[in-house]
Amino acid sequence: MSSTLQQIPDGGVTSPNGFHAGTAKAGIKDGLLEKKDIALLYSEVPATAAAVYTTNLVKAAPLAVTKESLSKGHCQAVVVNSGNANACTGEQGVADAIEMQKLAAESLGVAKDLVAVASTGVIGVTLPMDRVQKGILAAAETLTATGSEFAEAIMTTDLVKKQAAVKMSIGGTTVTVGGAAKGSGMIHPNMATMLAFITTDAAVEQSSLQQALRQITGRTFNRITVDGDTSTNDMAVLLANGVAGNDPLSENHPDWPVFLQALEFVALHLAKTMARDGEGATRLVEVSVAGAVHEADAEKAAKTVVGSSLVKTAVFGADANWGRIMMALGRSGAEVDAAKVDIWIGGVQVAEQGLGLPFDEAAAKRQLEEDPVVIRVNLNIGEGAATAYGCDLTYEYVKINGSYRT
Repeated sequence: MSSTLQQIPDGGVTSPNGFHAGTAKAGIKDGLLEKKDIALLYSEVPATAAAVYTTNLVKAAPLAVTKESLSKGHCQAVVVNSGNANACTGEQGVADAIEMQKLAAESLGVAKDLVAVASTGVIGVTLPMDRVQKGILAAAETLTATGSEFAEAIMTTDLVKKQAAVKMSIGGTTVTVGGAAKGSGMIHPNMATMLAFITTDAAVEQSSLQQALRQITGRTFNRITVDGDTSTNDMAVLLANGVAGNDPLSENHPDWPVFLQALEFVALHLAKTMARDGEGATRLVEVSVAGAVHEADAEKAAKTVVGSSLVKTAVFGADANWGRIMMALGRSGAEVDAAKVDIWIGGVQVAEQGLGLPFDEAAAKRQLEEDPVVIRVNLNIGEGAATAYGCDLTYEYVKINGSYRT
């Protein structure tokens, strides 16, 4: 991390000034009160807002509501439920998302059209709105500037909370960026089964904020994969409330690169944590591709390798089967000259100019047992480079997803 950024230990969405969060146990899934499943995020003042959404053509009801809410570029609160995706629920699902928006607005004392709505969980089941209503009202009573419980309440099959925060100086003013996310399965580039919320107390022009979110999403959330499935509920929201009091940021501000670096650090931390927490995963996998004709091709190649089920199972079994990497490169859609490809597993080079090398199998196996597992590829045909993130594919993944509803 650059010396201009200071990571905040245990920081999250409420680390920036002016943000608060509240949570509740509503029993949304099967009426069980075992975990927090309602979360509220609240800004003391309306914030400039940006968002990106899933590319899946089947979209959950909350996405339509949130898109409409954020269409004017401002937001003051977010209400989230876990345990139920409110997807494929028809007109009732839309009505329930609107009702969640209304309940959150009333309980927080903000305008209804300044509230975003997000849901995650089982698809095709209507929300138990009596429980949701009680949960939202209860969460509003617990607002605090300590946001770690927010990160917990949005989890589904996640094993760990995902949050991060950094601070930096912008024009002599201290500015903070924080974030929280959920996601561990149904994750694939072009978002994930993820909800991500990033906050900052910086003042930022709306068009610049939207461009910044799209840019960092492309290099972070869109470069992770667990299982090749893109969810119906994916959403990333970025809120900038301006409480820090800095001169408004835009691409023309001299400290814009520092702000972008902070956003990317938080987003990448969240993205890598999601990949590492893949359902049943034991290891994070990082695939770096260099020497592509351009960055877009390097990204295609890296995503395909890290998403290959055969590569992922080889990592799980610590089998240095580099031919699977070569196979994935060849079908990635990137320009590849097989006779020029070099491959490394950790520090062990296993292929050169497209041909296998005699290598120490035991050493390569040890590299595949490390966490993270690092795979490097040089296509040797250009200057493009990119890194994608994923995890191994284990027996536990099948067990978890074979009984997800039960």
